Amino acid sequence: MGKARLLIVEDDFDISNMLKIYFTGLGYDVDVAPRGGEALEKTRHVMPHLIVLDIMLPDINGYDVCRALRTNTRTSHIPVIFLTQKDERSDKLQGLELGADDYITKPFDIDELKLRVQNAIARSERESLTDPQSGLPAGRLIEDQLRRMIRQKDWAFMDVRVNYFEPFKDVYGFIAANDVLRFTGMVLGEVVDEFGSQEDFIGHAGGDNFVVITKEASASAIRSRLKTRFDSEIATHYNFMDRQQGFILAPDETGAMEQTPLMSLAVGMVSPSTDVFSDIREITELAAESRRHDASTASAR
Repeated sequence: MGKARLLIVEDDFDISNMLKIYFTGLGYDVDVAPRGGEALEKTRHVMPHLIVLDIMLPDINGYDVCRALRTNTRTSHIPVIFLTQKDERSDKLQGLELGADDYITKPFDIDELKLRVQNAIARSERESLTDPQSGLPAGRLIEDQLRRMIRQKDWAFMDVRVNYFEPFKDVYGFIAANDVLRFTGMVLGEVVDEFGSQEDFIGHAGGDNFVVITKEASASAIRSRLKTRFDSEIATHYNFMDRQQGFILAPDETGAMEQTPLMSLAVGMVSPSTDVFSDIREITELAAESRRHDASTASAR
């Protein structure tokens, strides 16, 4: 997997800086937010795999930050470890009732915090809650959203796939490929924020495959903007020569080199206004068929 991303929400600079240095040295990608409002804003743009959250913050307290995370469809899955000077049983219970995954009291043992962070991230991935590359909801959480969605009337489901991702990974390597997945998740989040709502859902089904659940009225605008944003920005992941020629030379199934176009997005979309669904499998199959049609139409141009 790529580097796990941590968000440290702590207004004490000495503590936050120490944690950033320590966890960066362990191979984590660490970001810091000194205020609760800034932490919520950061999670909207780059999804962390885990949040270490101080309770006593200068603007809104950690409980309110955790409550906001848990009531937002797109951030409800992120593991949270509370970090606080309080050691009262009632404070711990309040944090756990809000959905915190763990609780550690200052002054803390850094090795203990490391183990709690590792265990929370591993548990989340083991239970198919998050994708290890993007940090977005995965497996079981996607299925839960589909089961909830199928009982409702106003929704659209999008199957989103990165075209020519595997040839890119073969040529540029795993690290560059993981950067593309992270970039795709970021674009999905920003476009859904622009045209959708906080109730919309973004998931990572695995590999180069993502899903979006939104209101039907927002779906077409989100789909169009996703494709244009991706097309206009993906070239930065290629070297100058490949950008200029508009393709890469990648091995085919026989090992021979062939011209492969730059990556793009294929987006399939279904809704209850166009089809009748009896189970979630039919939703995903029809959306995948729509996405394959979108990909074939684009390649034929």
